[in-house]
Amino acid sequence: MSNLKNYLFTSESVSEGHPDKVSDRISDMVVDSYLANDPFSRVACETLTTTNKVVLAGEVRGPEIKKDELIQKVRDCIKDIGYDQDGFTWREATKIESHLHSQSADIAMGVDSSGNKDEGAGDQGIMFGYACNETDELMPAPIYYSHKILRLMAADRKSGKLKNIEPDSKSQVTFEYENG
Repeated sequence: MSNLKNYLFTSESVSEGHPDKVSDRISDMVVDSYLANDPFSRVACETLTTTNKVVLAGEVRGPEIKKDELIQKVRDCIKDIGYDQDGFTWREATKIESHLHSQSADIAMGVDSSGNKDEGAGDQGIMFGYACNETDELMPAPIYYSHKILRLMAADRKSGKLKNIEPDSKSQVTFEYENG
């Protein structure tokens, strides 16, 4: 885009209550829970969220976490996000299934035989963006402000300042760049 003189650039952000973010947050919590018990744990957790259901699936290598404890942590995550409505709630109406099982011996062997024992990611990857000087946070302005709008909305929703708003929302911000 650097050869464009004037252009519009739009970024979209989804709130903490968007199903993809809910799933990511639950998966992160599962990984964090295993790492808290053993920093050398290996966890590949996928989470599906839909109407009144959460499904955890994946492979784990580390100390066992009791199923009841894991399910309670999922409920705590959902409650913290702010879901307590028909169709999705932290209460018993939402069924939570865990299909986590021991890491495949083939993956464990491949990771263990690696020259760098600190890698340990198996077949998992990390995605990244880029930094720029448009904001103090070194993020492109459209995505920075799109995220900020949703953070402020979530804070106001949780404090009660914003009424009748649920956790799932989107923000879209467009900037007009002149002289590229």
